[in-house]
Amino acid sequence: MNTNNNTEQTVVPRRSFLKTAALAAAFCGATFMGAGQAHAATTWKIQSVWDAGTVGYDLFEDWCNGMEEKSGGELIFKCFPAKAVAADNNSLFDSVRSGVLQGMNPFTLYWSGKIPASVFLSSYPAGPDQPHQWDIMFYSMGMLEKTREIYKKFGLFYVGPIQHDANIIHSKEPVNSLDDLQGLKLRVPGGMVAEVFQAFGASTVSLPGSDIFPALEKGTIDAADYVGPAVNWELGFSQVTDYILFGPPGVMSIYQPVDLMDLTVNLRAWNALDPKLQQLVEDEVRIYSQKHYLTIQKRNIEAMEKFKDAGDTVSRLSQDDVDEWRSKAIPIWYKWANKDEDARAIFDIQIEYMMNETVGYIEESDLEGIPGR
Repeated sequence: MNTNNNTEQTVVPRRSFLKTAALAAAFCGATFMGAGQAHAATTWKIQSVWDAGTVGYDLFEDWCNGMEEKSGGELIFKCFPAKAVAADNNSLFDSVRSGVLQGMNPFTLYWSGKIPASVFLSSYPAGPDQPHQWDIMFYSMGMLEKTREIYKKFGLFYVGPIQHDANIIHSKEPVNSLDDLQGLKLRVPGGMVAEVFQAFGASTVSLPGSDIFPALEKGTIDAADYVGPAVNWELGFSQVTDYILFGPPGVMSIYQPVDLMDLTVNLRAWNALDPKLQQLVEDEVRIYSQKHYLTIQKRNIEAMEKFKDAGDTVSRLSQDDVDEWRSKAIPIWYKWANKDEDARAIFDIQIEYMMNETVGYIEESDLEGIPGR
């Protein structure tokens, strides 16, 4: 009898406790959900320089669309193609600085007129020509930290490089050696690249990507540099040219072999982000860089088969051409390196790397008598 009473007395309080605990848990859960609902996700508007419908934009859009899930709903990337918000590159730069856009996905070289150091933040004539070399300089030799210092002066945060591709030249007539550049009317991006081509007698003009096809079609230009085979096929270059110029075997381009893109964001927007989200974005940029590069390379292989089937012919420069190209390029490197202290700081990292025996692109004798050294 006493045992039954004790059991009853024990069970009733236990049931009461469980009921109370469940109510408390429900209240806490409701409070947490309420707090989560009150704290809206951070949304960044990011414009790419890729035109809608290109493989470049499709890849970037997919990556942006995945950020919400990867961040647990805390960060949303709203992606826009070229010209959707900012009408041109100058407007794009200013829109991110002012906060109209929170981020951009440009070709880093576009800012050579605003940030002279940017000519050394993507490949340049006869410079480091393998993607891994750029990752080494950025992530192992202090170039990323220095780049961020430079961009901070403009109210920007350089998140990281995005590997894209080499740039190649499509022409109406064959270019079999550097001698064939003499008198060639050639579209190039300007800056250091244009100056080296001019040193070999080419007449250069800078045109946005959307204007290249009609210029080739009308004969305003004889040849055009742009990106790699995958995108150039999509842009219809095979319809208006018959020849493609590569570097020696293993090197698609000697003038822009590693045409880097990046993710750059408004500095205030970056500083307002939780450090955990900042780290997520940095990590995701490195992951996306590899995905973008590898996908483009696969598409390049497929595109070259299409160019071949369309009757296009590939010409390759020789190693002697590369050596001659580098001899003309080196003085122009130093001209740009001495534009300001930031450009020189970035270049010094690279020249040290290129002269190291692990790379061996430059020897002391190559630099003798170079102005500005």
